[in-house]
Amino acid sequence: MGFINEKDKKVLSERLSKLEKPVKLIYFTQEMECQFCKETHSLMEETAELSDKITLEVKHFLHDKELADSYKVDKIPAIMVLGENDKDFGIRFFGIPAGYEFMSLLESMEMVAKEDSGLSPASRETLKKLKDPLNLQVFVTPTCPYCPKAVVLAFRFAMESELVTSAMIEATEFPALSNRYNVSGVPHTVIGDSMQPMVGAYPENAAMEMIAAAIGLEG
Repeated sequence: MGFINEKDKKVLSERLSKLEKPVKLIYFTQEMECQFCKETHSLMEETAELSDKITLEVKHFLHDKELADSYKVDKIPAIMVLGENDKDFGIRFFGIPAGYEFMSLLESMEMVAKEDSGLSPASRETLKKLKDPLNLQVFVTPTCPYCPKAVVLAFRFAMESELVTSAMIEATEFPALSNRYNVSGVPHTVIGDSMQPMVGAYPENAAMEMIAAAIGLEG
């Protein structure tokens, strides 16, 4: 039995038929020592079948290490969402995007196909002031209904700025990483090297202000 039932497949296929440009999913996996790699692989295959504008490339975490390193993939399962001509907007998934997080995957593909972050002019101007790379790590669980809002917003920031990389991290799949960042509730966004996490899902303007304050960026 698959992850997506037949009724949902029809709805999703119709929605994804409106993708403006091609989307590529690059999935890094391996057979051993990866609890959810098999399930994630199945979900990615089902997702790619929803639209002829979605292609899936499966890569081995160890055998394709050079490629994994180029995308800074250091844990699996990992999914990169690329745009037309393999354009990388810095959108990453670490862990299976199941449950509520499938919506994050869906919206990320739509965003990449459109090549527009949809951010407000104020947020766009703030992100233009970035001078150094910024990594946003959004810790989630599949049963968290508020998490996709935080994940997709982080993806919008990455979409807008070449200096931003944003990742969904499924907290229960990476307990050591969750403990490292003292994740006790989700969504929990780690802002670069800052010790000021953003806990909860916030409106765009509030989140942008919190990120700017955490990294000392003038808003």
